[in-house]
Amino acid sequence: MANKFTIVTGASTGIGFELAYIAAENGYDLLVVADEPLIDAAAQDFKQHGVEVIAVEADLSTLQGVDTLLAAANGRQVDLLCANAGRGLGHGFLDQEVSDWRRVVDTNITGTLYLLQKVLKAMVARDDGKVLITGSIAGFIPGSFQAVYNGSKAFVDSFADAIRNEIKDSKGVTVTTLMPGPVETEFFDRADMLDTSVGSSDSKSDPADVARDGWDALMKGEAHIVSGWKNKVQAAVAHVTPAAVLAERHRKMAEPGSADEG
Repeated sequence: MANKFTIVTGASTGIGFELAYIAAENGYDLLVVADEPLIDAAAQDFKQHGVEVIAVEADLSTLQGVDTLLAAANGRQVDLLCANAGRGLGHGFLDQEVSDWRRVVDTNITGTLYLLQKVLKAMVARDDGKVLITGSIAGFIPGSFQAVYNGSKAFVDSFADAIRNEIKDSKGVTVTTLMPGPVETEFFDRADMLDTSVGSSDSKSDPADVARDGWDALMKGEAHIVSGWKNKVQAAVAHVTPAAVLAERHRKMAEPGSADEG
């Protein structure tokens, strides 16, 4: 009998890499994608577990990139989807190029929704499948100097809750939202945030731990998982703290140059 088949996006490094590695350990064949050539090297690591691995380099901020990914599945049933690809962007919104913030929105929202719609339709039709969506506790916090990213994650967190309700009659399909805090990945370098307090912090979560939390919740069919006890506290506090206070706190973490202030 053929192995079950998993798609993991943003799988070249970080949380996506760790999710794909866990899936391979558990005997899932993989279709992995990233927007960089590193995905080919990552695929070799996954193959060590004796599973079939297809690696695709594609830009998931475009519908064409998502179509390229889906075409690589060659019609195979997707049993599990880890919609993990995401992009950050630091600095003040008024200083950002339109093309840069558009890519954040198109990667985190448009490409993610298009992929989810394509895959979930088939899952619901057969009443079987699991989806893990990487949101963020950033979605609970007005993100001064990271406004577009935090806003995009607020959308993703909310959207996942809504879709979970829409398909609640499909008992065999589960949608789990993974909500980490800051994670030790290339995210902050790519977002040009290494000079910020949060970007330079040495207390960020280990992506392997975050991925394991997400995988365990996914296998249990849980609705949400906030990874890390500190992040659980922060998420709880965010729900009862005025937006202006949260925005000011975020400013202290994400304002350019804040790394030099302690």
